[in-house]
Amino acid sequence: MRRFLAALVLLACGAAGAQDWPARPVQLIVPYTPGTGADILARLVGPKLGEHWKVAVVTENKAGATGNIGAEFVAKSPPDGYTLLFVATSFTTTPALARSLPFDPVKSFEPVALLATSGLVVVVNPMVQARSLREFIELVKREPGKLNYSSPGNGGPQHLAMELLKLETGMDIVHVPYKGAAGALADVVAGHVDATVATVQTVVAHVHSGKLHGLAVMSYDRSKALPDVPTLREQGLNDLEVETWYGAFAPAGTPAAVVARINSDVNAALLDPAVREALARQGMTPAGGATQVLARRVGVELARWKRVVKEAGIKAD
Repeated sequence: MRRFLAALVLLACGAAGAQDWPARPVQLIVPYTPGTGADILARLVGPKLGEHWKVAVVTENKAGATGNIGAEFVAKSPPDGYTLLFVATSFTTTPALARSLPFDPVKSFEPVALLATSGLVVVVNPMVQARSLREFIELVKREPGKLNYSSPGNGGPQHLAMELLKLETGMDIVHVPYKGAAGALADVVAGHVDATVATVQTVVAHVHSGKLHGLAVMSYDRSKALPDVPTLREQGLNDLEVETWYGAFAPAGTPAAVVARINSDVNAALLDPAVREALARQGMTPAGGATQVLARRVGVELARWKRVVKEAGIKAD
């Protein structure tokens, strides 16, 4: 009976907390630099939430260590709903490489909402004699170790996406890591590197101008921005979909009623026509859904990238 009464008290406190929340400004922590996908989402969704909540919603960038600095800050923040984390795919790729982290990607956070997804695409310089992914795979296999591909950095989502493709197809192609996406892409356009995996929004102009050739979109469906580029599935590579995703998290222990309210209001913001139009211009597709949708995504991604890192023998810098 005593335990039952205690449970009722906790439930009542949680409900009351959700009704009173928010009573002061809310921070959206983006653990990357301004202009990245998670930052764009925070600055689009944040004002909509602020209008609804009648409090200031402030986006703050705490970049560094592939997102770990900002994630640690949120993990150690009070679990009261006033500090939220907006992250991207690196949230699940970094743990596969790191020997230790100052937080646990599952135990240190409460999933709030899957915010959006963005397609990845395999592109090559037009000088590469391949006009389909199958032709590219055959070319690489005829000349193992001769062709190369760039990525924005060792262990990043684009690097691991190509390594997954290598594992599934048996390609022997050399990885050339860069310190950032701009250099990795520029050298493929210039012909210094043969191929890369990049987000759709960063290559769409180059593909339309003929400076790059799109071989395959790595998401389940074709990209509206690149409708002529087939998917991996269409080219016989099933169950190999990879996409960039963005999610919102709260510190572990945040009351369930508060998390539920934030989830509901984030979903409403993602349905706003102005938000959807702005995301479409950035090559992102709004997601949303229950908190479990994000929790499942994190579980699947953590297992996938751990396997890829192990099988490909990838080491952290």
